[in-house]
Amino acid sequence: MNWNRYIKDYQSYLRIERGLSKNTIENYGFDIERLCLFLEVNQIDVSPLKITDETLQQFIYEIAKEVNPRSQARIISGLKSFFNYLIFEDYRNDNPLELIESPKTGRKLPDTLSVEEIDSLIAVIDLSSNEGERNRAMIETLYGCGLRVSELITLKISDLFFEEGFIKITGKGNKERFVPIGKFAQRYIEIYQKEIRSNLVIKKGFEDTLFLNRRGSQLTRAMIFTIIKSLAEKVGLHKNISPHTLRHSFATHLLENGADLRSIQLMLGHESITTTEIYVHLDRSFLKEVMYSFHPRK
Repeated sequence: MNWNRYIKDYQSYLRIERGLSKNTIENYGFDIERLCLFLEVNQIDVSPLKITDETLQQFIYEIAKEVNPRSQARIISGLKSFFNYLIFEDYRNDNPLELIESPKTGRKLPDTLSVEEIDSLIAVIDLSSNEGERNRAMIETLYGCGLRVSELITLKISDLFFEEGFIKITGKGNKERFVPIGKFAQRYIEIYQKEIRSNLVIKKGFEDTLFLNRRGSQLTRAMIFTIIKSLAEKVGLHKNISPHTLRHSFATHLLENGADLRSIQLMLGHESITTTEIYVHLDRSFLKEVMYSFHPRK
């Protein structure tokens, strides 16, 4: 896995360029070694340049069973610093811990939007602009299909199977899955394609890409974040939301309405059911309600 080289370089960086103490540097190194041990025990052969947020979520879920919230927050902070260093040195172009928040008391759970809040986000979209029709289709697809932002921006027209009620998603590791798509998302996509996309001058290489910017090329992840943040401000939502918030909400609403975890796992494209358990952040009040509704000894 070749972690040692990167760990040593990182520790040199902390000592020489940041001037941190020996103890602090050792603690940072210990956090990374703990992650390496987790990978070894679970036979996950991956380098620090290729490790994904899902694997790190699984690791954090495991350490949450062993350490208190304060220690957990420190470990997350240390790992974030390590991956920021890899970005700084141009080894990676993203931090896989970017969307994982440190806990304040207990594990920090992501914000989830209610159906009413999602409806309000879509309602404030200005449909008089070309971008408005596109944004409505994108928001509905993100929430309606539970997509990652990277899956949304790379979605192809050739991946739409509306007659069958599915779209084909190419997820992490180029793994493909079919996800059901609802009538709202289908209708908004069709309107966007017919009224907006068909009038764009499309750049070479993006002829099959569904959602395009005004210059006819693929949207960036940052642009999707900006669109959603802007809509949240218009609505007056005081939650820290992102494209992942819609994915969390998709999974949570399915669970609350009776869907089983295995089905949610398949739709989200998680390799491990453990990741899905973290993702939908099962709350105790809902579990108690399920027990009282279905257990014979309630």
